[in-house]
Amino acid sequence: MRILVTGATSMIALAVQRRLLLAGHEIVAVARRRTDRLDALSSLGTVETVLCDMQDYGSLADKVHGTVDAAFLTAWNGTRGADRNDAQMQLDNYTNNMGLMPELVKLGCKKVMTAGSQAEYGNWTSERKIQESDTPNPNTEYGKQKLHFYMDCGVFCRENGIVLIEPRFFSLYGPDDYSGTLIMSMLKKMLENQPCEMTQCIQQWDYLYIDDAASGLEMLLTQEVPSGVYNFGSGDSFPLKHFVNEMYRVTGSASDLRFGSVPYPKTGMVNLNPDVSKLKSIGWEPVVSFEQGLKQVLSRLMQRTEEHLGG
Repeated sequence: MRILVTGATSMIALAVQRRLLLAGHEIVAVARRRTDRLDALSSLGTVETVLCDMQDYGSLADKVHGTVDAAFLTAWNGTRGADRNDAQMQLDNYTNNMGLMPELVKLGCKKVMTAGSQAEYGNWTSERKIQESDTPNPNTEYGKQKLHFYMDCGVFCRENGIVLIEPRFFSLYGPDDYSGTLIMSMLKKMLENQPCEMTQCIQQWDYLYIDDAASGLEMLLTQEVPSGVYNFGSGDSFPLKHFVNEMYRVTGSASDLRFGSVPYPKTGMVNLNPDVSKLKSIGWEPVVSFEQGLKQVLSRLMQRTEEHLGG
């Protein structure tokens, strides 16, 4: 298959492209013009790289050679912090991605996979696992526009004979992750034996290693599967404190773990606890344990530290 990937330098996109290339598929990697991560694409091997900013997606077909069989749409600005409630930024994400859809028709695309988010469900306080059939109730502009795009993209795809798949990611982690996530920030503090300030960490959480996520995404992209939403998690949830203690054990840290020193936000405690039985029904199973994943992340962190000191 020939597969177009937007936001091609993100952690998720890079992991999927590696798997697809190893399986013999062709990649059209779309990245913004001013990205500083083109070296990451170069490390993948032979891909067709297209530089195109999101606001120019309405002319993307003119920049791509030939046709594509499928597209994985990961490009989205403002995924963290205060930007998640920047109404104009999030609306622009919706508008630019919808502007891409007619271009995919021109390219002959027959399957579209979005990059959904647990934010589309909103604050989940129940101890019951979230199912794809649960009614979305997003409470951030980010979640609202992610859902807006999925719904309108669904209408477009039905009208144009395109299969639509939406993976909804909960908590993915891996060596190339954003430095501000709980795992990345806590590991750095633990390696330096610094105090770790946290909430009580009693909310239910589910972590999925990036390589396991990539294997599921590859299956959804390349196999004939039912359309619709697929929750992405390991299926094994625990209180967040369990994962923090595991990080503490694996690092051998002497940090002071200050559970409860940070209050929960006014919106309350949120569980990230997905039901992943639909994803498993296509034959997918996670294979990387949390400990194994942590060791991979730690290895990359130490490598970067050595490179920094050596440079």
